[in-house]
Amino acid sequence: MKSFLLLLLLGLSACASEQVQYTNAEPNVNFRAYKTFNFMDVTARNEAAFQGPGTGVETLKQAIVREMGRRGYQQSDTPDLWVNIGVVTKDKVQTRETTLRDAPLYIGQRNYHWQSQNVVVGHYEEGTATVEIVDAARKDLIWQGAVNSVLTPDASKLTKRIDEAVAALFEKYPVPPAQ
Repeated sequence: MKSFLLLLLLGLSACASEQVQYTNAEPNVNFRAYKTFNFMDVTARNEAAFQGPGTGVETLKQAIVREMGRRGYQQSDTPDLWVNIGVVTKDKVQTRETTLRDAPLYIGQRNYHWQSQNVVVGHYEEGTATVEIVDAARKDLIWQGAVNSVLTPDASKLTKRIDEAVAALFEKYPVPPAQ
């Protein structure tokens, strides 16, 4: 029963919500002085992997547009701020460690050795998004942050996770949402 509860907790933690990895704001920057933003051109090392629906890049951009809009910024062709995004995905393996209770029973005269092992219980994909805000006039990085979340092939669930992750990341942005 204990091992079942442990597996359940591990499973829930793998499906846990987003985790903000870090944020960093340049000191002495008046973030409220900026009014407009736009995205830098996206160039991927493997562009084919990030083209088309279901990649999450467009969903990520839409979530950023929404969060920037909540803070009073408007998208413009001649922006005050450039938004640069980076996306990295990794395949992860979920394991559990065997215990002495999992050891086979052995009766005999030979020398027997048993040791604990990690047993694979699942595979999942984790994505990390990095958002950098750059002063367009000075070309200086003024804010950056990274957030990661477990990804899913289900498009509606992926959209929800990306939205939640970006919202959590922008909670750390120096300008709070407008009331």
